[in-house]
Amino acid sequence: MNRILVVGASAAGLAAVETLRREGYDGTLTLVGDEPHLPYDRPPLSKQVLSAEWAPERVALRAPVELDALGLELRLGVAAVGLDVADRTVRLADGSELAYDGLILATGVRPRRLPGEGAHVLRTLDDALTLRERLGPGQRLVVVGAGFLGAEAAAVAWKLGAQVTLLEPAPVPLAHAVGEEVGRVLSRAHLERGVDLRTGAGVTEVTEDGVRLADGEEIEADEVLVAIGSLPNTEWLAGSGLTVGDGVVCDQYCEAARDVYAAGDVARWYNPLFGLSMRIEHRTNAAEQGMAAARNLLNPGARKAFSPVPYFWSDQYEMKIQAYGYLRGHEEVRVVEGELAERRFVAAYRTGERLSGVLAVGMAPKVLRGWRQVVAAGAAWKEAVG
Repeated sequence: MNRILVVGASAAGLAAVETLRREGYDGTLTLVGDEPHLPYDRPPLSKQVLSAEWAPERVALRAPVELDALGLELRLGVAAVGLDVADRTVRLADGSELAYDGLILATGVRPRRLPGEGAHVLRTLDDALTLRERLGPGQRLVVVGAGFLGAEAAAVAWKLGAQVTLLEPAPVPLAHAVGEEVGRVLSRAHLERGVDLRTGAGVTEVTEDGVRLADGEEIEADEVLVAIGSLPNTEWLAGSGLTVGDGVVCDQYCEAARDVYAAGDVARWYNPLFGLSMRIEHRTNAAEQGMAAARNLLNPGARKAFSPVPYFWSDQYEMKIQAYGYLRGHEEVRVVEGELAERRFVAAYRTGERLSGVLAVGMAPKVLRGWRQVVAAGAAWKEAVG
């Protein structure tokens, strides 16, 4: 291959280009990104950046000199708008076309939005800095969505002195992901601090003065943050010939078509460890999948299936939440170490007859790493938890 193109300049795309160079690829390597910034880390946006603990420059994933050493053709601040798999070309928003011999798609996701104008979202560095400027003592912030992102932002806003209302349509926040018992434990951390957490509260639109609920009630706010999930950036692939279904559909090697691979939040691939097709929106997965896709593209005769144990973490108030595995769709949750009431525990998750994941709050990393090995081994539930 003489020309490899990576579309998406965040964690997955950066991992891909670095891996290609590390594995010996010395051809033309182009990295395209729709943001003007050099690759940066997103998890700190809802925590250290939003709280102003970090200066914006600290989220950079690499120094400019490190990127220069990769010998990249950088095309930043311009989005990809079309792909022709047959002709092996990608069309950019500025009208230019880039030819490729190998392609890695790492275009990530974008926030879901609500009808109405003026609400914040929290996906980019600019999003975080804009919201940070508006938060402070006495400011009324409504956060729509009590998932991990919304909960993190609510916790930071509370620490900054804002009056926070956290709205969640489900009866128990995060129950779909971590189970009702664990979801209630995490929710109590908000309530204990005076955050106005309202469950069963669907929001229909953002208004000039705040938000309107499904029952017609209006909640006034100085600022509104919408954190109701994400959509994979796949619209630009319409007519490309690739299969798209809640992400770019790939096989176990992350291949979407011949010499076309996908990685990161936009990739829906078959994970043989769990026997499932999955799309993971976590930072660690993005980097690992970017590396795997690059290696498989470069060495088609020695490809390896990408079969990780997904990992994610979240910081809320004093709680450090970490999880390994695939918790969605679980059928049973059992606390196997510690106590829920103390917010110091390990919960195990069963899907079918196997241990599919574990989640820990307030536990030492080595404790969770031991459980990770059990998940990675595909252990039967009865053998793992008794």
